[in-house]
Amino acid sequence: MTLVKNYKKIGKDKIQCIACNHYCAIKEGRVGTCGVRQNLGGELKLLVYGKAAAVNVDPIEKKPLYHFLPGSKSFSFGTVGCNFRCDNCQNFDISQISGFKGQLEKYKNMRLGYDFPPEEIVKKAVENHCRSIAYTYNEPTIFLEYALDTMKLAREKDLKNVWVSNGFMSPEVLEQILPWLDAVNVDLKSFEDEFYRKHCGAGLDPVLENLKKIAESKTWLEVTTLLIPGLSDDRENLQKIAGFIKNELGEEVPWHISAFSGAISWKLRDYPETSAEKMKEAYQIGFEAGLKYVYAGNISLPRTLRGSL
Repeated sequence: MTLVKNYKKIGKDKIQCIACNHYCAIKEGRVGTCGVRQNLGGELKLLVYGKAAAVNVDPIEKKPLYHFLPGSKSFSFGTVGCNFRCDNCQNFDISQISGFKGQLEKYKNMRLGYDFPPEEIVKKAVENHCRSIAYTYNEPTIFLEYALDTMKLAREKDLKNVWVSNGFMSPEVLEQILPWLDAVNVDLKSFEDEFYRKHCGAGLDPVLENLKKIAESKTWLEVTTLLIPGLSDDRENLQKIAGFIKNELGEEVPWHISAFSGAISWKLRDYPETSAEKMKEAYQIGFEAGLKYVYAGNISLPRTLRGSL
């Protein structure tokens, strides 16, 4: 396990996790917001180190990454837990595990995943002729030490490292991972802080700052926005997102817009699906803002649409 110390002592029986921008102050025996980083004897223990809850071989386009190793396969894995509480989460069965606020004994019977150490992940990626490893399905920041050890081994086998992230990692952690990170898709869920606080349990500003830092690095960046009817799909919000990408990240950063489906969401099952008209509007907004690459990832739009603007 990596020896990087991603916490500090802040009291007699408290430590502060520095993995993400929550900077959780954790009492003895308790866990942080993510549910998998625990204060055990005054030290931070990652409960899911070497424990994969979801594993699959995916096309790289599923991340989605359309401009990084197109047509290749990516060995994908994730753990339980998350530092967000997104009402629309599609992987809530692993990200929103129960018992987060309980004492140590509540973890005795918790299923944290299957044994899958970094060496085995890299081995399986090679055996399956993958060109990359994707840290996905839940937020990789919360299993940082597990991810970082895997990333270093992957480099030795000439495998690329790909994150699918909410972008809420701490500046300290972003600095740690960037040397090993080849590509990342970050969810920019809204341009309204109120949306983040009400529907994700987090804040917007750290995500924006991290996006700018990633764009300045050598890591390939793509951005995704889910259009939730009545929550994150209004024209002004989409214009702000497109403008931010163009002006702060770069016109060549791809913007993926995705349609919402209540049937597979955690808490928004009564919300309607995103209409084709709204997807078309967002698509147009992206190009009007000056973005070179806008993709409607899970709905069919006319290929000639861009040329009609």
